Amino acid sequence: MGRKVVYEAASQFFHGYDLLLTPTAAVAPFGHGLQGPPVIDGRAVDGFYWMSFTFPFNLTGQPAASVPAGFTPDGLPVGLQIVGRRLEDGLVLRASAAYEAAAPWRDRWPPILDRPGA
Repeated sequence: MGRKVVYEAASQFFHGYDLLLTPTAAVAPFGHGLQGPPVIDGRAVDGFYWMSFTFPFNLTGQPAASVPAGFTPDGLPVGLQIVGRRLEDGLVLRASAAYEAAAPWRDRWPPILDRPGA
């Protein structure tokens, strides 16, 4: 898909909505040294498929933020991506701060990590 097609689709979407919320990645964190997982949800995929939620907005220049949203059953972190209209960086940052205030995470650490300084 060409950049202009992606840009137009995003522009049309944001005529009706202020923000778009998606997972940050299509999968939980994967092993070190991998370009990306070869299979997602039982389906063979390209090595970069895992970032399919983020690259469209990098391509169109829209503001996006990733905030901690919880942990997988294995204790790996999961992110929530908050995307806004072009040049609406302030709205994305306010929404990110509001989410973090509603779902504080600073004192929550994955069980696979020791808390630094503890």
